[in-house]
Amino acid sequence: MLYYLFEYLNQHYDFPGLRLFQYITFRTSLAIIISLIITTVYGRRIIDYLQKMQVGETVRNLGLEGQMQKQGTPTMGGIMILLGILVPTLLLANLTNVYVILMIITTVWMGAVGFLDDYIKVFKKNKEGLAGRFKIVGQVGLGLIIGYTMYFNPNIVVRQTVDEVGVTEATAKAPMVLRQKGESFYYTQDVKSTLTNVPFYKNNEFDYAKVLKFLGEGYEKYAALVFILITVIIITAVSNGANITDGIDGLATGTSAIIGITLGLLAYVSGNTVIADYLNIMYIPNSGELMIFAGAFVGACVGFLWYNSYPAQVFMGDTGSLAIGGIIAAFAIMIRKELLIPILCGVFLIEILSVMIQVSYFKYTKKRFGEGRRVFLMSPLHHHYQKKGYHEAKIVTRFWIISILLAIITIITLKLR
Repeated sequence: MLYYLFEYLNQHYDFPGLRLFQYITFRTSLAIIISLIITTVYGRRIIDYLQKMQVGETVRNLGLEGQMQKQGTPTMGGIMILLGILVPTLLLANLTNVYVILMIITTVWMGAVGFLDDYIKVFKKNKEGLAGRFKIVGQVGLGLIIGYTMYFNPNIVVRQTVDEVGVTEATAKAPMVLRQKGESFYYTQDVKSTLTNVPFYKNNEFDYAKVLKFLGEGYEKYAALVFILITVIIITAVSNGANITDGIDGLATGTSAIIGITLGLLAYVSGNTVIADYLNIMYIPNSGELMIFAGAFVGACVGFLWYNSYPAQVFMGDTGSLAIGGIIAAFAIMIRKELLIPILCGVFLIEILSVMIQVSYFKYTKKRFGEGRRVFLMSPLHHHYQKKGYHEAKIVTRFWIISILLAIITIITLKLR
């Protein structure tokens, strides 16, 4: 909203400083500041209101040190994160940008699914919350929306080199754009594509359509099915991964902030034609606007961490964790970096794998030996370390360090070919 106000003032009046709002980096900085103010200053009021409404966490006794002290701690604090993301985005981002629209839809959609789950747990006194199948329906539904829009919306394109050899200024025709590198000319064109970034592959690019190459001639027309299916799987997996990781104070929040910073940087370089050309990575027109959303996301996570760090004064609940996971997945898909998620979101991955391994091995050994056995003392993995006697703060700090390392590796992969 402020974006349009200052754009109007800049067009009709020559006020000093208004041009600053044309810069993505300036609006991103403002988004971070506003988000931090919302989550820290107004977040205190939200926590007080949750306490007044007796929206407290119900804790099951799992035999973990200090666990029962968390009984009654306000939950559903994810509302603070949602407000910290949506308000700065609505104020500062270009709301006609299809990527921004999709991220707003993602935030509201997954926030609503998580809120419904928390509402059933807290107010209906049903510890199971929203049935798992309904969560999956919500995640799959969002995946279908994102996948369909990404594939069919005419404003979502990537810039590709049409020809690198034998092109001169005379042979370059509209809508192609003539570029020059050294003494050679080549031209580019914005096209619909199922290309995505993937490390350790030729040019770091992979085309989903090639998965169907075995179908023979005309296989490209089925590429939408592959792309939408992968989108659904990624959104469901990352959303559940973030949900499982939210088990001890500050773990999911801090990890998500690190991931958000990385995604914001990737969005900036992918949406800047000069930097993308210099790094020799895929340029995605108009995706730079996602930087404002990323700034709001990081600000909301860091601001929430003010109250969520050990000992936590509020929990995000599924309202926050499901939304965070959906946001990270959708964001990565939009900047064509979704295949980097196993690296970037390695903490989420190891957490959800620890649960799958534990459950699978327990069922296997119970069927074979008549007695279920465990790989970990407890799953998810952070509870395993709690059982071993590590303090919550130490576990969280070490997981953050691992997240920073994974974020650096993710950025490095852009240059590994």
